[in-house]
Amino acid sequence: QVHLGGSGGGSLQAGGSLGLSCAASGYTPSISWFLQAPGKVREGAAAITITRGGETRYAESVAGRFTIAKDNAKNTLDLQMNSLKPEDTAMYYCAAVQRDALPWYLLLLPPKYTSWGQGTQVTVSS
Repeated sequence: QVHLGGSGGGSLQAGGSLGLSCAASGYTPSISWFLQAPGKVREGAAAITITRGGETRYAESVAGRFTIAKDNAKNTLDLQMNSLKPEDTAMYYCAAVQRDALPWYLLLLPPKYTSWGQGTQVTVSS
């Protein structure tokens, strides 16, 4: 059984940094952060596959600004977000698969994930 949490959201100005954390218990070979802006569909932001040596994948919109990492000692999935923009404003969710790791090309697709944490809101003002 996989249990996911989510914390660290907040409000800040553009250009700032924020870290999100997701408590992740259970076996999670692929685990990711998704975002959902108001009125928009949920989309992948960053993913990591533990069983492939920590292979990561980032959405083009966040590459170079966001960093995903799994802390195995604390059992958390962390997302460090730098150079935040107003368009990063969204509810952020962590999600995981429970059995087999996803192939790289599926890592940012929400329907492929079976466990979801509660969202945490990030609001970036200009």
